[in-house]
Amino acid sequence: MDDRPRYMISVAADLVGMHPQTLRIYESKGLIRPKRTAGNTRLYSEADLERLRLIQQLTNELGLNLAGVEQVLELQDQVARMRRRLDRMEREMRSAISEVHRQYRRELVPWKPPIDLIPTRH
Repeated sequence: MDDRPRYMISVAADLVGMHPQTLRIYESKGLIRPKRTAGNTRLYSEADLERLRLIQQLTNELGLNLAGVEQVLELQDQVARMRRRLDRMEREMRSAISEVHRQYRRELVPWKPPIDLIPTRH
């Protein structure tokens, strides 16, 4: 998802079909966190717009109030953080396992039967 801030509040509100004041309310409740310019203008990214669409779906289609939306968004954020952590841990584990396998290959010596020790009958 694109996190680059690019849309001013009026454009973002138009794109998601909300009133700009609704976006301000969602920001004040911590449901959305748009970036700010040096002049304190709100700028929304594509990721912010997707989050606003999700809030719309949760309120309009599922009938959640903003407290319920807040809980759902927090749980989704936690799941995303845990997924990133799990992915990182899996990469680290695969790397560690590969390193162990490389060490095994270096330490392996081909076995040759000691022919001289085996008595032969003529």
